[in-house]
Order: sequence, then C-alpha cells, then structure tokens
Amino acid sequence: MKTKDRRLEAIKLIISSKEIGSQEELLDELKEEGFLLTQATLSRDLKQLKVAKAASMNGHYVYVLPNETMYKRVHKPLPAREMMGASGFQSIRFSRNIGVIRTRPGYASSIAYNIDNSDIPEILGTIAGDDTIIIVLKEGTDRKAISECLNDIMLE
Repeated sequence: MKTKDRRLEAIKLIISSKEIGSQEELLDELKEEGFLLTQATLSRDLKQLKVAKAASMNGHYVYVLPNETMYKRVHKPLPAREMMGASGFQSIRFSRNIGVIRTRPGYASSIAYNIDNSDIPEILGTIAGDDTIIIVLKEGTDRKAISECLNDIMLE
C-alpha cells in the first residue's frame, strides 16, 4: 500500500475512533502513528476524503467522514497502525454466483475497494455495507479460485 493510501486510511481510522476537533489534534494523532506531514498536506487529505465537521453529542464540533456507516466509532479505540495491520476479513460464503464476505465492523468498504481495483475478471462487482460485502461472480466461476484470489487481496 502506498504511503498516501496508508495515511488516508489512518486518517479515516483516527477520525472514526476518536473525537478530533482540529487539524492540530489530527496532526498530533498522525505523528503518534508515525506519519509526519504538514498542515497543508493534511488539509488536502481532508478535502480528498470529503471530511466535514459536525456537532458531537457533547456539543463540540468534530471531524466526521462523509459516510458514517463506513467507519463506525468504537468506544475503545486501538492505535490506527494496529487497526490497519488487521485485514478485517472474517469469512466468505457462496450461493450460486454471489458471494457474501463478512468483515469486522468498518472494514467492508475498504476491502470492497481493494477487490474492485484488483481487476479480477471473474468478479463483476461488489456492494459494501459496514461489515458485509456482496460480490457478484460471472456464471460458472470456480469458487476455490476466487477464494484464493481474495485471500491474496486480504493479505495485501
């Protein structure tokens, strides 16, 4: 995974697991995770991720992701590098030309993104929720071969 991709993923994980109210706070969190960047770079990253500010339950304004279901806030956050080290994949089951992948909460969208960008010709597309991905396979696709391809993607 590229450095920028890892940084964007870390930003999403930090925002989803902690109430961050300023770029300075976010820069500090990223520094703790080993990412050294300028405020200008962070500002561009936040714009690219379409991060906004919204009032939290305690009335403070905090950063939020455009689709809260992608990364649900967790009560006991882990360090972003630890969350990024785990693939999030839990299981896969098939029914005819459809596969259902179960993930840990918040991981489905990024895993589906990786699947879609892997250009596996037997996979027509994916639909992701918070912890579930539906994959549509071409008719007659070998499930074992798809499972092996997906396993390689999960380990990236």
